[in-house]
Amino acid sequence: MSNKTSKCGVVAVIGAPNAGKSTLVNQMVGQKVAITSAKAQTTRARLLGIALADKTQIILVDTPGIFAPKRRLDRAMVSAAWEGATAADAVLLVVDPLKKRRHELEPLLEALAKRPERKLLALNKVDKAAKEPLLELAQELTGKVDFDEVFFISAYTGDGVPELKAHLANLMPEGEWHYPEDQVSDASERLMAAEITREQLYKQLHDELPYDSAVRPESYLQRGDGSVEIRQQIVIGRESQKPIVLGKGGSMIKSIGEAARNELSEVLGVKVHLFLHVKVDEKWADDKEIYEEIGLDWGR
Repeated sequence: MSNKTSKCGVVAVIGAPNAGKSTLVNQMVGQKVAITSAKAQTTRARLLGIALADKTQIILVDTPGIFAPKRRLDRAMVSAAWEGATAADAVLLVVDPLKKRRHELEPLLEALAKRPERKLLALNKVDKAAKEPLLELAQELTGKVDFDEVFFISAYTGDGVPELKAHLANLMPEGEWHYPEDQVSDASERLMAAEITREQLYKQLHDELPYDSAVRPESYLQRGDGSVEIRQQIVIGRESQKPIVLGKGGSMIKSIGEAARNELSEVLGVKVHLFLHVKVDEKWADDKEIYEEIGLDWGR
């Protein structure tokens, strides 16, 4: 690929929790690279999604939602989000106009207004929002931050996303691509496998399991027949949560494992043998090793 014609740059995707950042990144990449959930703060670490637009490679940094941090885990997540915006060629703020989350959006706008990066605004969920309030919100937000452009999109249906992607591609500087053409994420298969299982935890247990849970990769082995054997540990904070995750006669953990295994087989293109077990650790959120495994800075 000639350096004269290729372009490559970084876009930090930020916003309050649950604004639809991960869904948007997946939509722009053209396949799943980040887990999504109706639960707030699903994304924990910075994750790179790699989108292509003709001869342009757009490195999308899917960041954790920015909110008022209380615990070590919260602080590490918010820190990862702001670090994702550093040295980006553009910062894309994604806002959910239905659940504005003002208490988190206002401090975010104040911080963003002072930052030097080129800033863009994407108002998400236009498939569900009324037009007039949407235009009023756009006007209000552009009065607080000097956004270069405003896009009205639906990350879920894809409405407006091609236009946004094309605009981002135009902003990227000339340069060689940082990643091979067929690479869609910087996440290792081992980490992606753990994230897919965590997504199933959220999907199948909804509000029964608090946000305080983690999935730790234990082993990831290629078998002689080409299939993959994956062993993972579901870490929860309280003994009382164990029966919820296991389900009656082990039915819930079996259902979670089956759904995760099916999706992993599809993503990896090979047969997957997935083994899950549950561990109770009241202090997992202060375990340095777990932070390193999920790509967060423990020292925050």
